[in-house]
Amino acid sequence: MSETLSQALGGDLEARVEAVLRALCDRNWTIATAESCTGGLLASVLTDVQGVSHAFERGFVTYTEAAKVQDIGVPARLIEDEGAVSEAVARAMAEGARDVSDADLAVAITGYAGPGGPDDEEGLVQVALAGPEGLALHRRLRLGPVGRDAVRLASVEAAVGLIEDALKA
Repeated sequence: MSETLSQALGGDLEARVEAVLRALCDRNWTIATAESCTGGLLASVLTDVQGVSHAFERGFVTYTEAAKVQDIGVPARLIEDEGAVSEAVARAMAEGARDVSDADLAVAITGYAGPGGPDDEEGLVQVALAGPEGLALHRRLRLGPVGRDAVRLASVEAAVGLIEDALKA
């Protein structure tokens, strides 16, 4: 792991990331990411482990609603109806990233890392995973106003947890 990220992640999460990458390699599976509030942090973490980073297929940073629609095919109407930080949009992001890539699994993160509009719940994050044969997982985090870095790190940890769950399924 890179020295900068290794210090921020802590040993437990770093070990979990390495373990999921090794398990993906053992299965000959690859993974893609679609990230909003984490801005590519998950992709960076997944590519920092030497010797197993080839399990990472590609990453999408879809920070805006337009990017979600254009890059990974999230229906604009879904974003309008459900909101960009909703379970439905997180699931659509994961499915879209899996569908437009050659990856076996895709993980998506969308949320409010910091203060947003008056109706935006600071610290609300939706994390979803789409996998083979209909495998679909979701987690909702309600972290509150803990700061951008804490929200981003907790989101990455939740995403790693979904990958672990998918590998057990």
